[in-house]
Amino acid sequence: MRLSMIAAAIAATTLVTGCSEQPANNEQNQAQTEQVAKTTTDAVQENLFLSPSPLQYMAPEFDKIDTSLYEPAFDAGIEEQRVEIEAIANNSEAPTFENTLVAMEQSGAILDRVRAAFNNLSGLISNDEYQRIDAKMAPVLAEHRDNIYLNKALFDRVAAVYDNKDTLNKEDQRLVEYYYKRFVRAGAKLDESQKQRMREINSELSKLSTEFSQNILKSFKQDTILVTDKAQLAGLAEDEIASLKAAAEKAGKDGYMITLVNTTRQPILSSLENRELREKVWRTSSQRAQQTNGPIAIKEAQLRAEKAALLGFESWAHYQLDDRMAKTPDAVFTMLDDLAPKAVAKAKSEAELIQAAIKKDGKDFELKPWDWAYYGAKVRAELYDIDASLVKPYFEMNTVINDGLFFAMNKLYGITMKERNDLPTYHEDVFVWEVFNEDGSSIGLFYLDPYAREGKRGGAWMSAYVSQNHLKGTKPVIYNAQNIPKPAEGQPTLMTFSEVTTMFHEFGHAIHGLFSDVKYPSLAGTATARDFVEFPSQANEDWNIEPSVLANYAKHYKTGEPIPQELLDKLLKSHTFNQGFDTTEYLAAALLDMEWHSIAPGTKVEDFAQFEQNALEKHGIDYYPVPPRYKTCYFSHIFAGGYSAGYYAYLWTEVFAADSFAHMQNEGGLTRENGDHYRKEVLSRGNSRDLMQSYIEFRGQKPTTDALLKRRGLVEDSKE
Repeated sequence: MRLSMIAAAIAATTLVTGCSEQPANNEQNQAQTEQVAKTTTDAVQENLFLSPSPLQYMAPEFDKIDTSLYEPAFDAGIEEQRVEIEAIANNSEAPTFENTLVAMEQSGAILDRVRAAFNNLSGLISNDEYQRIDAKMAPVLAEHRDNIYLNKALFDRVAAVYDNKDTLNKEDQRLVEYYYKRFVRAGAKLDESQKQRMREINSELSKLSTEFSQNILKSFKQDTILVTDKAQLAGLAEDEIASLKAAAEKAGKDGYMITLVNTTRQPILSSLENRELREKVWRTSSQRAQQTNGPIAIKEAQLRAEKAALLGFESWAHYQLDDRMAKTPDAVFTMLDDLAPKAVAKAKSEAELIQAAIKKDGKDFELKPWDWAYYGAKVRAELYDIDASLVKPYFEMNTVINDGLFFAMNKLYGITMKERNDLPTYHEDVFVWEVFNEDGSSIGLFYLDPYAREGKRGGAWMSAYVSQNHLKGTKPVIYNAQNIPKPAEGQPTLMTFSEVTTMFHEFGHAIHGLFSDVKYPSLAGTATARDFVEFPSQANEDWNIEPSVLANYAKHYKTGEPIPQELLDKLLKSHTFNQGFDTTEYLAAALLDMEWHSIAPGTKVEDFAQFEQNALEKHGIDYYPVPPRYKTCYFSHIFAGGYSAGYYAYLWTEVFAADSFAHMQNEGGLTRENGDHYRKEVLSRGNSRDLMQSYIEFRGQKPTTDALLKRRGLVEDSKE
């Protein structure tokens, strides 16, 4: 769509919505109209989102992005795609794959650019203005989506192509099936009154999920713990204390500031000797956003149940699972309930050891959630004679990245990484690399944002600024984000082994996006079912403990000496310690998610905390010392993300990950043959064919749970 047309459309909208009376002077009116049109045209022409970025692979011009650009770009993008969609829907020619499906894939270029930048940056550098725009645009974008997927004329054309899809090749068929199912699941077959109610529900859900997310961001700022007496921080290393002091100074406060990560369990609890402070940290974490997000969670669950009923499903869980590999809630509950008693039994056996450690410490209190990490660390140290403070110096971040992660990826896939200091970033802590194949051909760009900071959401994740596809000829621009505490100025970044594992995990997502080799944008990269997308990331985790990889990166940051074999052996032996806790807290969250989204339409929920407790008791996983990894009010995955009735996916895909890693080990381990085969059959395929078929093509069969049970330490490995 030409810039002049977009400008005219925006100007017309401004005039219609901004004027309540018609001026009496027509000449004056005409002059005002021309001035508005000129001003709008100038603004449009200056808006960088309205044309592809001139940087390599259309990487965002971060140094030129300003929040003032977003709203006019959203308006222009919505208007551009509206015109394009109307042209497709009203095409007088008979519907074909090219003039309907391919045309839809090519629509919305402006909206794709602005949405990618805004959605990603709003989670990385959020502030009041980002949150204001998010709240404003969420219902507008929901309405725009409904205008596409509830368009009868457009759906009729898609359905006509769907009815004749057998004449197409496999990848084209996959795209037709994708769109047809998407239209039906959006409500394309509903009558007009039902469609109107669907629009209302979608608008309300978009507002609620945005509000839920923003409340979590506010919590990161508000729910901090300020310590004024340094003695209360006994147990922490000096560099950790310095980091807390720097955080307080940055916030304009005196003392030492503890900020939370977005899980119930807080890493700092493993080191703090002061029990009162441990309890304060834990309670602050577990009671976050209750007043604001409790009612939102209830409302979201109820609206989702109503939406599912409109579409003919028993519950939101039935609706969601119908489009995933698990297929039914029963399949998910069966898997989770089968593991729950094993996990709780393992956790209770771990608790006995921890209670003994408490007694050995001269204390007589009963084990509580805020004690587990601290005394668990003591048990780990006693069982495996390992001290976490002795381990961290061998995991300096730059060495982990270059000599660990990138080294392993080179061995598996032949790729190399060239740092790009010439490309702009949105924050000084962000790294950029160009990724190359062994033959020197460029794959795309990779950004890494490793440190925690104010305005950045919690957790770790991967996303794309530009996705690969052959239709538009684009290469991937991918990023990973983590929340590693930033050390004081001049100090090295020493990582926990858990943070190292997370880095490998997220890069598993990154190569899923980078290695994509798919024609259509909607089927490319990580655009797969929720209960498949975590497979490549979890499969990548175990390479961090592969002996040749460890030997290459686990080196002391001062001396360069490799980690002593004795210490390494202890670290690896302790790898399955606390798996009862880890598995129980995960299962509790997954079951909580499924229970929230299995409620029938019209279900009244008065108290979110009571609902939560009832759900845990129902499945026999209400073990107080091990709370859910996420409680309802900060469970962003399901109430502000895309994992509603889908948090189980991490365990579902871990079956695939453990099975595939065991298979690779049996086939020679860290070899190019293994890597290239996996890249060809899984990582490059996106959603362009049946996902289970992709796994079978790689593995030769469907996965079994044998390797998972060993990986989580829930059964004994016969080799040990």
